Amino acid sequence: MLFKAKVLEGIASGAVTVAFRRWTRPTVRAGGTLRTAVGILAIDSVETLALEAVCETDIRAAGYASRTALVRDLRPEGVLYRIAFHVAGEDPREELRENDTLDAAEIAALEGQLARLDRAKPWTGAVLSLIAERDGHTAAEMAERLGVEKLALKRKIRELKDLGLTESLAIGYRLSPRGRAFLNGNRQET
Repeated sequence: MLFKAKVLEGIASGAVTVAFRRWTRPTVRAGGTLRTAVGILAIDSVETLALEAVCETDIRAAGYASRTALVRDLRPEGVLYRIAFHVAGEDPREELRENDTLDAAEIAALEGQLARLDRAKPWTGAVLSLIAERDGHTAAEMAERLGVEKLALKRKIRELKDLGLTESLAIGYRLSPRGRAFLNGNRQET
């Protein structure tokens, strides 16, 4: 579930606590969580409803000034879902990616995690090297250089982000302090 920047600002301030989506099936569930740029959201409820049943209070709680504005952002097809949530805390990856003091055991653990990601076909080293070349490398640029599909590469980069090795920029990616420490530690070990 993605949010526009303005809605993310509202979520961060506590003004936005509801979202509406049209889906063929929900992508979140009550009791689950969702990582966003402003932190972890706890999903309080996911329920279906008719568009006519959406009240003005919920329209404003979703960050919209009017029903027309809400409808304009909805997909034309699918079942309408009302998702209620609250910010449950910061994204733990933020603290993880700032940890740039890796000992030999942490480097070995990361190497093991990357080896598991590389099991089907090695890719992590090439992607980390491309991101290390310069801040702001985009998925499209890297996909072209690697001869892979852009959306598939973006999913893979999210796996590196989950390990705290990379971070997203407004445009492109960069290595996190942890990612730089990992690459530097690996170069010293070899």
